[in-house]
Amino acid sequence: MAETKTAATTTETPAQHRTEKVGIVTSTKMNKTIVVSVEMRKAHPKYKRVVKSNKKFYAHDEQNSARVGDQVRIRESRPLSKLKRWTLDEIVRRSSLNALADDKAAQ
Repeated sequence: MAETKTAATTTETPAQHRTEKVGIVTSTKMNKTIVVSVEMRKAHPKYKRVVKSNKKFYAHDEQNSARVGDQVRIRESRPLSKLKRWTLDEIVRRSSLNALADDKAAQ
């Protein structure tokens, strides 16, 4: 009975160790791919002042659901192409700019 409990826990743990990041979608021009810009804040080693830096991540978006300006959560995955190492986990917050553009297109 103890063996079945340990087997169940080992199958659940690998998915939990995947890194997640939250960032802003900057480009959706590629098919099923989004570019996410993640802002990182870090204290300078000598001056102790908080320094901001941005890094781009290419993420897989299967349904092409994310739009420019959306705040999204991406999760680390296996390599999908030369640059894509992340997948879209969820859209945290929709951009208000896209809602206005959709309304104008519908009219």
